Amino acid sequence: MARPRDQKRRREELIAATARAVLRRGLAAVRLRDVAEEAGITSAAVLYYYDQIDKLLVETHQRAAERFCSQREDLVDSIEDPRERLVAAIRAGLPTGPDDELVRLLYQFDSQGMTNPAYGAQSRAYFERQVAIYHSILVAGEAAGTFTLSAPARIIARNLVALEDGYGYYVAVPGTGVDAADAERFMVSYAEVATSCRLARHQAH
Repeated sequence: MARPRDQKRRREELIAATARAVLRRGLAAVRLRDVAEEAGITSAAVLYYYDQIDKLLVETHQRAAERFCSQREDLVDSIEDPRERLVAAIRAGLPTGPDDELVRLLYQFDSQGMTNPAYGAQSRAYFERQVAIYHSILVAGEAAGTFTLSAPARIIARNLVALEDGYGYYVAVPGTGVDAADAERFMVSYAEVATSCRLARHQAH
């Protein structure tokens, strides 16, 4: 029997292999043998650690969402000015382009949320966590007198997440004519109206 440390390392390797398989084949087409091939082991070896491929896929989704959220939260927490924090949150929520593998992976799982209860539950939790990031920025900015909100903070936060999901999809899909800079500019335009605050000068050039 593998030692706990070895088991943890192998599980991490299998999650990484599963992510690669999903990106290569698409979530709906991934099978146990695809993960095994990516990991360089047998299907039986995969089943030693995860007795069902669905459990491995759900954990891969969870890890991807956690990684995305944690990176974004750490970035936002490192910035004091509410205007800079809001722009940074917008930028960090958008994919960098069609080669942004983490965001592409999350879109793969989110697309199955209507038919798979496990993916749906995680997607909802992921959405609310993103809303919480924006909500905290908006509330703090209003308390500081920097923002004058045009609607309740939670509504604006939900709108911002919906916008980043929509624009982010077109950034991640090749050939749409919408890149990360376009999407950021469109979202900042809405955020300026919603906060009655000039934000464009805080964007990267």
